[in-house]
Amino acid sequence: RSQFQKEVEVLSCIRHPNMVLLLGACPEFGILVYEYMAKGSLEDRLFMQGNTPPISWQLRFRIAAEIATGLLFLHQTKPEPIVHRDLKPANVLLDYNYVSKISDVGLARLVPAVAENVTQYRVTSAAGTFCYIDPEYQQTGMLGVKSDVYSLGIMLLQILTGKQPMGLTYYVEQAIEEGRLKDMLDPAVPDWPMEEAMSLAKLSLQCAELRRKDRPDLGKEILPELNRLRDIGEESLGNVINAGSHGNSANTSQVSISSSVSFVLYRKLLVNV
Repeated sequence: RSQFQKEVEVLSCIRHPNMVLLLGACPEFGILVYEYMAKGSLEDRLFMQGNTPPISWQLRFRIAAEIATGLLFLHQTKPEPIVHRDLKPANVLLDYNYVSKISDVGLARLVPAVAENVTQYRVTSAAGTFCYIDPEYQQTGMLGVKSDVYSLGIMLLQILTGKQPMGLTYYVEQAIEEGRLKDMLDPAVPDWPMEEAMSLAKLSLQCAELRRKDRPDLGKEILPELNRLRDIGEESLGNVINAGSHGNSANTSQVSISSSVSFVLYRKLLVNV
C-alpha cells in the first residue's frame, strides 16, 4: 500500500482535538484535503518564518501538552496502538488560536501489543526524519510507542531553545551541568520562568534517552508534568490579565467588564477548542 493510502486509512479512523482533521481525499490525483490550519507549522512559528512574532513561553507549554495529548491518543487506539514514526515540529500544525494538531501520519504503523504492556514491532528499514528517529529503532528495527517518545523529547527541547535538533540533547545537558541553561533558552522569549524551564528541559532529556527502557511513560509521567506546566502558564496569563484590570480605577464597571471579556478570550486561546 502506498503512503497515500496509509494516511487515508489512518486519518479516516481517528478523531481528536489534537489530530489534524481529514476532510476528504481524491485517490485518482493523490490529494488529501485537511482542515485549514491558519498559523502553519510549529516549525515555522518557532523559527519565526515570515517575520511572525515569537511564541510566548505560556503558549509553548500549552502546545507541548497538546502534542503529548494527541500522541497518547494514537498510542491508545484499539485494537492496536498507532506509532507515528515521524513526529517533528514540521508535522505539528497550529490553527488560528494556536491549538496544535499532529499531522502527516503517512509513516504511521499499527503495531501489535506484546507482553508487559510494551508495544514493539520489527520493521525491515527505519522510517522517519534524521535527528528525530529513535536510535534504538534505527539500530534494531524494533518499533514501539517509546520510539515516538524520543521524537517528542527532541521537539520539547526545540520548543525550549528555538534551535535546530542536531546535537541539541548534548548542548542542553552540558548547559544544565554547567548551570547555564538560561543561555540555551530561546532568546526571543524574554521572561522564561527558570524553575519550570529546568523541569521541562530535564523531562525532555529523559524522553530522548538512547535506551528505550530509560524513557518515561507518556501517559503516567510525561503528560501529567506537561499538563502541570500548562496550568502554570495559564495561571501566569490570568495573573497578568487580573493585574491589568486593577491598574485603572477610573471607571470600575468598565474595568470589570473589560477584564471579564479579556479572560474569556484568554480561555478561548489556551483551552482546546
